[in-house]
Amino acid sequence: MMPFPAALNITDLHTRYGAQEILRGINLEIESGAIYGLLGPNGAGKTTLIRAICNRITPVAGRITIAGLANTERRALREIGLVPQEIALYPHLSIKENLEVFGRLSGLSGKETRQAIEWVSHAAHLNSRMDDRVAILSGGWKRRANIACAILHGPALLILDEPTVGVDVDARNALHELILELRNTGMGILLTTHDMEQAETLCSTVGFLQSGIVAPQGHPRQLVDELYQDYKEIIVELRNRPTPIQEDVLRSMGMTAFNNNISWSQYEHPSQIATTTLAHELARHDIHVREIRLREPGLDSLFIYLTHHSQDQPLGEAQ
Repeated sequence: MMPFPAALNITDLHTRYGAQEILRGINLEIESGAIYGLLGPNGAGKTTLIRAICNRITPVAGRITIAGLANTERRALREIGLVPQEIALYPHLSIKENLEVFGRLSGLSGKETRQAIEWVSHAAHLNSRMDDRVAILSGGWKRRANIACAILHGPALLILDEPTVGVDVDARNALHELILELRNTGMGILLTTHDMEQAETLCSTVGFLQSGIVAPQGHPRQLVDELYQDYKEIIVELRNRPTPIQEDVLRSMGMTAFNNNISWSQYEHPSQIATTTLAHELARHDIHVREIRLREPGLDSLFIYLTHHSQDQPLGEAQ
């Protein structure tokens, strides 16, 4: 039996805006039935990459295939389902009416659209809300409806751009379940997110887009363990923002700021951890601490590290 082609394959992709090179040799693959998390700071080029995949911009070099088809082919673009960060629905129409419109826009016949609506209404658990106007729906229900519209035509690749922005915890969890169910149907899913917990929970592979390339790439836990090994993360939560002099003290102690300088962290081997000594040292400099806690480093730790330090900088030298 011939193996299924990858849902998405990108080889040595380069793009430019004028004289500025945005993507500088992207290599990325998403197999059918896999969720790939594309991570990176704002302005790293994630939107440019999505536009290139959807053939909205022409790269200066490289190749993109969708389900084995060059993305310059019309039939390849029909293998893409896109859910943008901003809700892309007709607010004055019901969920069912939106699905009917999107079904016909995606090239399905009337009969095919009706059959597809029956499938996606079950897949996205929309049955109880099909006749509700989109304008009255909560953010979580709008996201579900938007995903349903994107998968009506059964794409090989589903692109989800920050799918849980602006939704509450219950809606977020429901959307996570939906994404996992869609993966189990065999869709390849490209997920862009700033929610590191979401990426660690859902994704079989993540890649960090920085400086125009995607590196490192791999399983979330494997990437974290490769960098931190046996190190633990000490997080210090302050009662108020430190003064510039106090910030210098914290940095001299090997700490890195995040969360608007209210939170600081450092990494130590378990044999060297002494939180009591740390607390006394902070108090000596009149730095008021709300909490000191110890945890295993996670994908959020790796994200902060990669956005602040070069990838080949040893952990101990990045303090």
